[in-house]
Parts: sequence; C-alpha cells; structure tokens
Amino acid sequence: MKHRITFILAFTALLCRSQNPLHCGADEMRIGTLRQNPAIAKAVIKRDEQLEAFTKAYAAGLNPAAKSTNTTTATYIIPVVFHIIHNYGAENISDAQVKDGIDILNKTFRKQLADTASIVQQFKSLHADCDIEFRLAQKDPNGNCHSGINRIASSLTTIGDHSVKALIHWPPNQYLNIYVVANAAGLAGHCVWPSDADTIPAWDGIVIGYNYVGSIGASNYTQSVALAHECGHYLNLQHIWGGNNVPDFYYYPCADPNKDCNIDDLVSDTPPTIGWLTCNLNGASCGNTVDNVQNAMDYSYCNRMFTYGQKTRMHACLNSAIAGRNNLWQPANLAATGVLNIPGPLCHADFTANKTVVCQNSGNQVTFTNTSYNGTLTSVSWSFPGGTPSSSTASSVTVTYSTSGTYNVQLKVKNNTDSAMVTKTNFITVLSTSSTAYPFAEGFEASPALHGPDWYINSLDTLNQWQITGAAAYSGQKSIMLNNMANTMNTNDELIGKMINLSGVSAMNLSFRYAFARKDTTNKDQLRVYMSSSCTGSWLLRATLSGTVLETAAPTTGSFVPGGAGEWKQATFSVPGSWLTSTFRFKFVFISAGGNNIYIDDINLDAGAGVNDLYESISQVNVYPNPSSGHIQVGFTLTEPKKLELSVVNTMGQEVYKGGQMLYMTGEHQVGVDINQLPAGAYFLKISEHGRDLTKPLIITQN
Repeated sequence: MKHRITFILAFTALLCRSQNPLHCGADEMRIGTLRQNPAIAKAVIKRDEQLEAFTKAYAAGLNPAAKSTNTTTATYIIPVVFHIIHNYGAENISDAQVKDGIDILNKTFRKQLADTASIVQQFKSLHADCDIEFRLAQKDPNGNCHSGINRIASSLTTIGDHSVKALIHWPPNQYLNIYVVANAAGLAGHCVWPSDADTIPAWDGIVIGYNYVGSIGASNYTQSVALAHECGHYLNLQHIWGGNNVPDFYYYPCADPNKDCNIDDLVSDTPPTIGWLTCNLNGASCGNTVDNVQNAMDYSYCNRMFTYGQKTRMHACLNSAIAGRNNLWQPANLAATGVLNIPGPLCHADFTANKTVVCQNSGNQVTFTNTSYNGTLTSVSWSFPGGTPSSSTASSVTVTYSTSGTYNVQLKVKNNTDSAMVTKTNFITVLSTSSTAYPFAEGFEASPALHGPDWYINSLDTLNQWQITGAAAYSGQKSIMLNNMANTMNTNDELIGKMINLSGVSAMNLSFRYAFARKDTTNKDQLRVYMSSSCTGSWLLRATLSGTVLETAAPTTGSFVPGGAGEWKQATFSVPGSWLTSTFRFKFVFISAGGNNIYIDDINLDAGAGVNDLYESISQVNVYPNPSSGHIQVGFTLTEPKKLELSVVNTMGQEVYKGGQMLYMTGEHQVGVDINQLPAGAYFLKISEHGRDLTKPLIITQN
C-alpha cells in the first residue's frame, strides 16, 4: 500500500489460458495514453483521487450515502445488456451461452461456485459473498420489453477495441454494457475503470471474447473466469499484484520477479504478490507463506474468489457518483430496466437460425432456436413452408430444405396469459444445385427480383438490401443498387449468383460495370468479389474494390445516382483454373463504411484471355426492345474498327441464329436482327471477335 495507483484510459486486460498466455500489453497502452494525452490523464487522475478518497471514507463507515439507507434489499443488483457483435461466425453465441455466463458470474460474486471447497485453507475465511448480482435487462432504454441481448452484425467484431461501443451503447449509468466479439483486441477481454469511464462515458463497458463467456457453447468453465475478472475492474478492483502507473509511470507486468512487493492493489486482505500466470496453489512471493492465487483478479485461470476487502471496495464504487455506478442499483432504475421481476411478461416472439443460406440437396439443414422473451412459455408452434418437417412444437428444431427458392419462417408462442407471433419473410434461401450453361450475361432488364432462381440476396441487416432499380443503368434501363446512403455502418450485403457450368473452358473472365460515390474522402466502403467451385465449397476472395478504385464519381452528400456512362467503371477478373468447374458460382459482397449508393450492371462471364480488349473497345451495348416479339435492334459504340459477328444462343449454349462477320468502323452502330423464327424463351445476344464474346440477355415472347 505504499503508492497510489491510477489507471489510464486504455484497456484492462486478462491473459488467455496459462498454457497459451497472451502478452499483457494493456499497461503499456495506458502509459502511452498518459504521456500523449496529459489533459485527459489529468482528468482521470483527479476522478480517481476523488473515488479513492470516497472509498477510504466508505470503508471507515463515514459514508452517509451507503446502500443500507437507500434500499430495502442488501444485494446490489446491476442491470446488464449483452451486445453480441458478430459477422455470423462462432462469435454469434447463443442466448443459452449468455445466460450460462451470467449464471457463473453471479455464482462467483455470491460465493456459490460448486468448487469453492477447493479454496486454499489460508483464504477460506476471507472468501466473501459480495452481495452483488447481475441481471439481464428486461427493458430497453425506451421502456420497451427486451431480452437483454442485442445482436449487431459488424466486421468490427474482429477488431474488438473501443470502436465496437460506437455501434450501440445503452446509457452506462443504467446498464452495464457487455460486448461479445470474435477478437477482443487480441485479449480475452478488456474494460476501463470507473474514473476512466467517467472521463469518457462512451468507453464505459466490458469487451469480452466469445469463448470467454460461460461454460457451454464456444467457451468452457476454465475460460469463464474472464468475465468476473473484468467485472471486478468495472467495480474499481485492480489486479491483485498492483503495480500499474506508479510514479514516473512505471508499472509491473504480471509475474514480474523483480516487482517491488511494497506496491499493492489497495486492498488490505489480499497479500502482496507478483501475480501468477499458472494455477500454482503453492505459489508464494513477496514473503508470503502462500499467495492468493485463486483470487478473481489474478491471471491464474483457477480464479474462484473475492475477499472481504475487495467486496468493500466494490460496494464503495457502487455508492460513488463516479461513472454513475450509484444509479445502477437504485429502485427506480431497477424498475426502468425491468430487472425486479424476472422473468417478465411474454412480449416478443423471436428466433435465430444457425444459417440462412443453404444448398439444395447438399448441406441443406437449418437449426432454428426459439429466443422469444420473456416469461415461461407453455406453447411453441413453428411453421416451415418448403421444409421438412413443415411444423414443430419443439423449442429447437432442425429443418431440411430440398427445393431451391426463398422461404418464410413463422413462430407462435404462448404462456398462460399472453401470446406472440413473428414471421420472417424470405428468411431462408435455398440455392439451386443445377448449373446454367455458359455464356452468362446479366443486365437485369428482364429479372423480376433478386429472390431466385438466378440471384439470391443475403444481408447481415434487414434495413437495406440489393435491389433492381430503374433509376440508373450503364446500358438498357435497369441495374441493381444498394441504398448505402441509409445503410448501417460495417454491415455486409451479399448478392449470390446461380451456378454456371464452366467445365471444359480453358480461360474465363468475370466482368461487370459499377458506379459508386463516397459522401466524403474518409469513407472506406468495400466491394468484394468472391468465387466458388461448388455450391457448398468455400468462397475465394478474388478482388476487393475500395477507395479511389471503387469511386466512379465525385463525393456527394445527396443520394448518389450515376448521371451517365462517365460515372461508371468496368472491372474484369480472371477465374482461376481450378474454379473452372461445372458448379462455378460467384457473389458480390458490399461492406458499408459511411459512403453513398452503389450500382452494378452488365455482368458477363466470357472466355478468352483477351476479353479486356473487347470490353475496352466496345461500349454502350443496348438490345431493344427486350423482351421482343421477333425483331431487335442492337446498338453499340466502337472506339476502333472491329470485325464482329452477331449471333443468338439459347440457355444450353447452342447457337440458334448467326448473322455473319462484318467490319464495323469507329463510332455508333445500330444493327437489326430478325429472330421471328425463334420460339419464345430466354436467349443471349452474343457479339464475338476471334473467340472473344460479349453477351447480353434476350427474352423472346410469343410471336
């Protein structure tokens, strides 16, 4: 207890399992922040001094605002909201895993873990019931019924620093915000102390790796201790070995054999220690007979207990106005967050699925889980159009889909007094496993929608999705667009094409036109192009367009609509040889990052290594009328003379009309094609030069 210890702004870290520890770089980050931001550091130090003075007075019984005078219960109840930041990966943990994590957290704080008997004898008398309980919120900040669990799709889950808190952040003086991520900035978890959170309220909360919550699902009992450790920091507990931000900004890492043992954690009944990275129950340092290796604020990963001194320190934090911790447990806030009566009334039907896109007859099973809230359910009724089974009364059910298309899912739930229902439209997409013959061209002139059978959308949010638009086109009257102007930051919107037979082709290029504008030069939106050799195969990232490469027009704060061909670009990418299969598939993925709308048109798969030359010399290709009843005009512009051949092929790739090769000079051309003899159906108009093709879709109606 020799020195005051002040913690500065960066992360509070908990090491990974002792058999594979991570470096604790958080302390160095704090010191860097202190040195680089003296004004912020000064504010944090001042608040920490105020909180420490309050803590000493509270421990001495001099605090007139102690809980016993303000509430009828002796237990501090803290409303909690979990924000699961995910990209539809393993980090999108189940409600059951969250609730298991809360259960273990509460048992740790309430001295109820099954293995508390294993506490080292010297510390059993110091093992405290902290009289602190964490409860999932039952109401959101607007007073609406809620489960206490939010799911936010964002690529920030793989970064896991303070930036995730900008996605969603409930009032920190009403809720403990816990963010579950795929990667917690390289750590198991991190948190800022109350004095830091009071300085920067937007940083208040805990970020935790998905595999450190609870003992089921993606986590395990050993790793579950991480959450209690971070909650200790949230309530102003320091690492048990102390030693951060001592005079001259020096600090001690965990298990430093050169540690000054006079530096402590400001808790009298936790003996000085160097800290432990392993569960060495006989470990002794700083002159002790044995260290409190099982303390929740060590790095030993056999954390089991808090001491009475730590309990007092946490209670002091909860009675201090610093960071609003004293409002969390007030009866008015407990009522506002709905945690006084758990479970609350049934108010919302909802469910999750382990996947939303499957392949016909292959990997076509989807597991649905009821996540309705709140209350105890007496009846569950599912409806799965197109699936087997088509209905179920189980809480969790696995459904098989055998026919391509998009399908709704409906869930009805009841308890003794209430009922609720939810229907998710086009929730499940089943991709066809039948291939379309080459060539492939899509200008979206005749496509009625993007819900199959030629295209499927899979968006990680439900607000804005790829759609067909008549507002702009590179050629013809239509294209597809994503309303990114109103899109949520860091969401992914996918557009998946049907399978195409590329077997027997020696070379192939994928080409398309696109138009995009940023709102300002700081936007970092991305358009990614993926390819796959089969319906169920893994996706190969073929290209990423971003920055000035993606930008085709000047930034604008208004809703972007390309004004002409000059605001479009073309992208062409070769298909790797191993992907030239009979089950080739490609998809576009747009990742929003604050920019404007994006458009795509004239998608072509063409053979020939020199296909770029043809695309660069021929432009503005239009086929009209389309659909046609027997006679079409083909318009195009050449930048240099070309010997071209116009033909029509059916969907099997068979040539059904051949116009012969002709020399066309530089400039605009209008060529009439008589196709009266062809039956109604879908075709492709093909413009060829020495084995290089440019194709446009063509619909022939009944003559």
